[in-house]
Amino acid sequence: MSSLLTAFGLMLVIEGLMPMIAPVAWRETFKRVLEMRDGQIRFIGMAAALVGGALLLLA
Repeated sequence: MSSLLTAFGLMLVIEGLMPMIAPVAWRETFKRVLEMRDGQIRFIGMAAALVGGALLLLA
């Protein structure tokens, strides 16, 4: 359970860096995401999940 909380905390830190450092670029990124089709967003999500799973297997 401790590892899960550590991983979640690290994810939140990493997710918070972009809006903290470059809020304009962060906002523009979300505007571009809103213009994408559902299939494109699903593909990005699937790719992120696969890369994350591969990293977990390597660790």
